[in-house]
Amino acid sequence: MKFSVNGKTVFADETLAGKRLVDFLREDLGLTGTKNACDIGACGACTILINDEPMKICTRRLAEVEGAEILTIEGMARTDGTLHPLQEAFISAGAVQCGFCTPGMILTAHAFLLRHPNPTRDQIRRALYGNLCRCTGYQQIVDAVESVIPYYQEHALRSHSFNS
Repeated sequence: MKFSVNGKTVFADETLAGKRLVDFLREDLGLTGTKNACDIGACGACTILINDEPMKICTRRLAEVEGAEILTIEGMARTDGTLHPLQEAFISAGAVQCGFCTPGMILTAHAFLLRHPNPTRDQIRRALYGNLCRCTGYQQIVDAVESVIPYYQEHALRSHSFNS
């Protein structure tokens, strides 16, 4: 099996096809930012991006990502090691308290903002609906996402200008 994780090609033996994707990322690739909590796809702690779509992966098998492009929280940071503006915003807004839900929240918000760079607070709340947090009360999370809207608007403008 062949797929991409954080921009790098990964090969996995066919004998691992039935292994849970969350376990493969954590155990075989050492990408422990992806968390496993509920085992039923309800809490969002295991959310990553598969082909730019947020997916809860605690119930997904490795065979399901053949040929896919995967982005985990570790892939959000820039190549020089600096954090992505959305990661920085979560820290600045105090949206990271225990940190368990944070990777899934950030990846869900990232995918949403790429498609909707000018959302309302209510749209942000709805986009994050499937990601549960027991610490922050969500206010700081919404504040963090809202604070990076200008970054995503600029990114959207640059993307459109390259396609013209």
